[in-house]
Amino acid sequence: MTTRITTTALELDSLLRSAAPPVVLDVRWALGDPHGRDHYRAGHIPAAVYADLDTELAAPPTPEGGRHPLPGVASLQAAARRWGISAGRPVVVYDNNGNTAAARAWWLLRWAGVEDVTLLDGALAAWRTAGLPLETGESVPAGPGDVTLTGGRLPTLDADEAAELARKGTLLDARAAERYRGETEPVDPRAGHIPGALSAPTGDNLAPDGTFLPPAELRARFAALGADGSAPVGVYCGSGVTAAHQVAALAIAGTDAALFPGSWSAWSADAARPAATGHQPG
Repeated sequence: MTTRITTTALELDSLLRSAAPPVVLDVRWALGDPHGRDHYRAGHIPAAVYADLDTELAAPPTPEGGRHPLPGVASLQAAARRWGISAGRPVVVYDNNGNTAAARAWWLLRWAGVEDVTLLDGALAAWRTAGLPLETGESVPAGPGDVTLTGGRLPTLDADEAAELARKGTLLDARAAERYRGETEPVDPRAGHIPGALSAPTGDNLAPDGTFLPPAELRARFAALGADGSAPVGVYCGSGVTAAHQVAALAIAGTDAALFPGSWSAWSADAARPAATGHQPG
């Protein structure tokens, strides 16, 4: 993946003032917080449209697919057109948590064939820090989009492929370290991690201000984990959301990675799948 991954707040402000502004998606979502749309209505980037992660960026949960299965292409296309996405029109996505949720929209739209999708580097905090204005209420797209989506443009893994990659390549676990170690599991059926996976918490992709670390620092981080592009790399998390942030960070570092959409939520729901605990990959 060699295309641009991020857009700065000042760049986005300039683009919004241009004759051909991008579609801006607000993906306010956090585990355990069902009030994303309320947060959006309380203050969002001008013209940004709310994208619901649970209902528009995911299919209904199943034991086999996990808590956030990939939506069907037809469903995603209908949502993208509601948001105003048209062929060739750039898209910028953000949230209020370092883009750990917005990365799901970034990855999903690229997977579906939208080429010009970027993350607002630093997320909503960067926009506020720059002193740029917010709007309240709901923004309505100027008109419906006409984008045609396909799917399959970015690599994915199923559970068997993730297990194989953990043995023969590099499989990164993007959850918090305590969940990887199996010390706590707030939402999924079992605690632990996929045997052979390496702990690589998503939060370590970011600088203190919530922007992505520079490419050289990300390359060093992932190289220390064996994810330097010399062997296949895969990523999973709890339900395939923050793992997309890891894919973005790896792309900034110059390494392509496959996403396991079902992630730990699907793996742990299958009693036949083993679980490792502790600091070691297992």
